[in-house]
Amino acid sequence: MKALILLFAAFVVFVTPTSLVWLLGRRARVPDWMLIAFLVAGWLTVFDGWVLSQRAQPFLFPDTSPCHGTRSTPVSRYFPPDSFCLHAEGELRTVNGPNAKLVFWTAANTTVAMAIGAAFARSRQRA
Repeated sequence: MKALILLFAAFVVFVTPTSLVWLLGRRARVPDWMLIAFLVAGWLTVFDGWVLSQRAQPFLFPDTSPCHGTRSTPVSRYFPPDSFCLHAEGELRTVNGPNAKLVFWTAANTTVAMAIGAAFARSRQRA
């Protein structure tokens, strides 16, 4: 029963939005390469943003949390995604490096660029 619920959840969370975007893009006659780039960059943005915002939280692996053993409290920010350790003296220190943030921002900007490019491609087809 748990496997069936997990399969249904995966279908609702991943397959339904992906297929809706694909079908709407095909109906609007957006090129396939733009749809593929949009979907890959979009899902990379979602997953990387989730990882960046949850990295300091000890719910998955408490012993490997960056805030574990430092007498600090994990703090998450969801946009722009980042995780911090709030130390006893009140200082917030990020646990994410600049390379991880670069991946997020590159994927987010690619997603936006593909959406704008699809609008231009659509308007070019009508002209």
